[in-house]
Amino acid sequence: MAMDASTELFVKNLAENNGPAFHELPVDKCREVYKELVSQLSGELADIGEIKELSVPAGNSQITIRVYSPKKTEENMPAVAYFHGGGWVIGDLDTHDPVCRRLCAKSDCIFFSVEYRLAPENKYPSGIDDCITATQWIYDNANKLGVDSKRIGVAGDSAGGNMAAVVAQELKNIVSYQLLMCPAVDLSDKSYPSREEYGQGEYLLSMKDMLWFGGHLSNDLEQLLEPKASPISNNNLSGLPPALTVTAGCDPLCDEGKAYADKLSEAGIDSEYKCYEGTIHNFYQFPLALETALEGLDFMAARLKERL
Repeated sequence: MAMDASTELFVKNLAENNGPAFHELPVDKCREVYKELVSQLSGELADIGEIKELSVPAGNSQITIRVYSPKKTEENMPAVAYFHGGGWVIGDLDTHDPVCRRLCAKSDCIFFSVEYRLAPENKYPSGIDDCITATQWIYDNANKLGVDSKRIGVAGDSAGGNMAAVVAQELKNIVSYQLLMCPAVDLSDKSYPSREEYGQGEYLLSMKDMLWFGGHLSNDLEQLLEPKASPISNNNLSGLPPALTVTAGCDPLCDEGKAYADKLSEAGIDSEYKCYEGTIHNFYQFPLALETALEGLDFMAARLKERL
């Protein structure tokens, strides 16, 4: 598949800089590198109404949620629980702050970005349990939060897309819409053409990186084949909320995202699929480098606005 001009230049620059891949770095260093890459290429921050942080009770601990409110507010707003990407290991609220701002500004939804526990400090299913707890809390406290409990969506990118899909399965009576952005929905070693063609390391994310992430997420890789980790393995998808799955054509995760969107359709779910053919994994995080980044974010925000 041919890359668009900006993606081709981006990939060329990555190769010329000859930096180490994610899987070649210690976890702490990998987190620093990822945050620096995003901060350099995220561009101008979208102007929104308000940002604040809340603490949500979760057993004996607390989950931090960063709340993004649009400029235009009213009673009973639509809301989105957002789960950041980063392979369950390296992302955080700050790496995905620009994405949340843009989606909030363009969708007129309140965004609740969830600081779930990361691996390897907290193994599976700690992170996904936090996402489920946080989404349930938003629903339970909708009135106090100014949220319409009948218009709560979930969204996430990459590992966060995995979590959004799982939360939609676990809380299908609560979730009204799901936005899955370059989602990692199959943690098995199944052979997909996109994994073979784009997973060798030239396109930002590699399958070696995915194995590294999975190894940090769980000491038992068999555990990651269950639906709570690999949502595509769930054979009962009936009753799930409508979904938009967005992929990138030069992403090793492209085909599994398409396969999940198709599986949702086959189960009778209102499932929309959109592939940005000429670009790479998580392209929407790099507006200063990739020409489709803002176009993709605005398309996704428009769908959230329409469907919620």
